[in-house]
Amino acid sequence: MLRSALLAAGRSPSVRRLVEANPLTKPVVRRFVPGTTPEDAVAATRELSGHGLFVTLDRLGEDTLDVSQADATVRDYRQLLSALAEQGLAERAEVSVKLSAVGQFLPEDGEKIALDNARLICETASSAGTTVTLDMEDHTTTDSTLGILRDLRVDFPWVGAVLQAYLRRTEQDCKDLAHAGSRVRLCKGAYAEPESVAFQDKSEVDRSYVRCLKVLMAGEGYPMVASHDPRVVAIAGDLAARHGRSASDFEYQMLYGIRPDEQRRIAAEGGKLRVYAAYGDEWYGYFMRRLAERPANLAFFLRSLATQG
Repeated sequence: MLRSALLAAGRSPSVRRLVEANPLTKPVVRRFVPGTTPEDAVAATRELSGHGLFVTLDRLGEDTLDVSQADATVRDYRQLLSALAEQGLAERAEVSVKLSAVGQFLPEDGEKIALDNARLICETASSAGTTVTLDMEDHTTTDSTLGILRDLRVDFPWVGAVLQAYLRRTEQDCKDLAHAGSRVRLCKGAYAEPESVAFQDKSEVDRSYVRCLKVLMAGEGYPMVASHDPRVVAIAGDLAARHGRSASDFEYQMLYGIRPDEQRRIAAEGGKLRVYAAYGDEWYGYFMRRLAERPANLAFFLRSLATQG
């Protein structure tokens, strides 16, 4: 019930205005969002890479309403990728792109606009010496996103996919994408979805995650295990060993600001850990989804507000 309430608040303009207007909020948000500019993202990458971590950077702002907004997002990503290359950080960092942010749902030719824009970002990433992963959003975007992924992989076979374990379809999607050269990030999912398409009970989602992870680890692709759950991390390591995967044959992923000590532990012990770091002015929806994911995040937020107040 709390998760649903927080997700609903994340879609509420009135709640958004209240949260954004509170001067105590932004210092707390910095735990989850390292900044608002490409320069902030590069600085966070430099710091994280200094601890042996890898990074994927997401420019926030999926509510794209016109072509000019989509173009601005593309320019920002290309600026970021160029900066990463110039500063010798491209080997440690890639970018994650929400297709809705580059025009996917514009009323005229949205999918074509998104494909063309994603292609521009991929071209810049290729020149910089790094990769791109296409983020997944709510279930209404899944078929469109996977279709654009297939088109991009003709020229950029390294483009990563994201699959969400709470969707009932995902185990089959994992089977379809567990082929050689296919990079797949498996996460649990952070949107409010109807029971007809998504598991509602946490235990069901957890079991689905493990089933999907077994498919990916047994396949020929490159699994990216996006979870903060210690049980999932342990299961992933066991499955990797069972299927003869070395530390370079898969990676763990965790969000910026969540379990940082565990992130460094995994890296220090030889595992590959990639931090998902989002940046930008449009942090509100992302922040609310982070609060909805774990009660501990909400408790941290409330304690921080009380302390600053």
